[in-house]
Amino acid sequence: MKFGEFPVKEAEDVVLAHAVKLADGSLPKGHRLQRADVERLRAANVASVIAARLDVGDIGEDEAARRLGGAISPDHLRFSEAATGRVNAYATVDGLFVADKSAIDRVNRVDPGITLACLADHVPVRKGDMVATFKIIPLAVPGEKVETACAFLRAATVFEVKPYAAHSVWLVATELPSLKPSVMDKTARILSRRLLPSGSSIVREERVAHGVTAVASAVRKAAEAPTSGPRMIVVFGASAVIDGDDVIPEAIRRAGGEVIQVGMPVDPGNLLVLGRLGDIPVIGAPGCARSPRENGFDWVLDRILAGEQPSAFDISGMGVGGLLMEIESRPRLRDTDDHRSDAVHVAAVILAAGQASRMGAGGPHKLLAEFNGIPLVRRCALAAIESVASSVSMVTGYRHAEIEAALSGLDLTFVHNPDFAAGMASSLIAGVISEAAQSADGILVMLADMPDVSTADLDALIGAFRQAKGQAVVRAVSGGKRGNPVILPRQLYDAVLRLEGDVGARHIIETAGIQVIDVEIGNNAHLDVDTPEAVVAAGGVLKE
Repeated sequence: MKFGEFPVKEAEDVVLAHAVKLADGSLPKGHRLQRADVERLRAANVASVIAARLDVGDIGEDEAARRLGGAISPDHLRFSEAATGRVNAYATVDGLFVADKSAIDRVNRVDPGITLACLADHVPVRKGDMVATFKIIPLAVPGEKVETACAFLRAATVFEVKPYAAHSVWLVATELPSLKPSVMDKTARILSRRLLPSGSSIVREERVAHGVTAVASAVRKAAEAPTSGPRMIVVFGASAVIDGDDVIPEAIRRAGGEVIQVGMPVDPGNLLVLGRLGDIPVIGAPGCARSPRENGFDWVLDRILAGEQPSAFDISGMGVGGLLMEIESRPRLRDTDDHRSDAVHVAAVILAAGQASRMGAGGPHKLLAEFNGIPLVRRCALAAIESVASSVSMVTGYRHAEIEAALSGLDLTFVHNPDFAAGMASSLIAGVISEAAQSADGILVMLADMPDVSTADLDALIGAFRQAKGQAVVRAVSGGKRGNPVILPRQLYDAVLRLEGDVGARHIIETAGIQVIDVEIGNNAHLDVDTPEAVVAAGGVLKE
């Protein structure tokens, strides 16, 4: 292939590298010039074009990409039509994307103009996700190079999507006095969420004493229980595994099974146990799997759900990429109760960290002022807790001990902001990086000094956010004038993290370029209490 600038009079049969605009239309990039095209260009006084003249045996970019895509087995994959030298591959099922790095490297080393990019190996995908793309860089490549690449693609399973299979899961949880039943309930709920994409479910939960005999009996009982289809046993220990002869691995052996691996080079997730009882995998879950955050347990669970049988060799090879503490590689699970299991989840974040400087130095705290006998901060928290929000977090800072005392007994999480003196931005950031916010599709930012914002107001905002499928900002307004609260979708989290000083999210909302939905809630959107006079005027009673 010869690439360069060609005089129009010699340009018949070249392929345009750039579109050419003419008075009567245009000639697009990639178009092969015919005699009539040359005459149009000459009539328009175009002297030359940037183009490529193909050599004998060269294949145009679209045809080359089409042949590469066609060399891949289409099982559980869908390929796009070729355009601008590109063919994309999409998953047609929920499952696990698996890639052979060495085979992909061979394809990419055939010729610089032939490229294949894909997702990382062994990552979960949903139906419709793009998993790989072929891209031809120049306008054409030698045919023999394309055939060599296609031969490599046909010779190995270069990439694939392994569909999940629905498993019947038996959960065995051990008990110790130090482990609250509420923690065990949450553990079962989070495991159920992890199983949802595969169509799997917990068919029974057995809670037993934290001892070898009790656990072995429960594992054996689970293995012998009649059921159809693939099965799995998950054991959550009340105490962490610290040795290959500890309770869980020894119980697997006592039940008649084998222990494949104790420990894994993934953090969090180091303390995982993998065993097998006949053809039934048994996973001793690490303590971090009680959290919805990604950890080593997910890596092993996903492989089993996709039909793989991880070996000790497989697990010991997970160290590269296994440091997950600061990795945000995929959306997190939702830790929500069943009655709040809507598809779009909103975490309520109430900001209560400010110094209330307009109340006067050393004076009463506005958030502790009582409205109908209830501290203002508690009044706001109750409105959020009774709403359809998936969770409620309270960001505290200034006089946090008093604020937290006023909220005792409520179902919420405290997020302490030690940098509260730096201004509102620090509190917003504390709320965004909280575990609850990171496992939600958006956060409802609520100010703790707005006494009249009601549960109905919050539900109206959340309802609008769900109608927008979590892809818009939702803002409370009064008479069309913007106010608070506001819901920020996940795509704005990174922008929040860059805020500094005593500023809120207004600039982000106005410049993000995404839809903003205003919800009318009347004067509730504007009434806050920043001064002693405002507290009294709103019906509050200041407390010394």
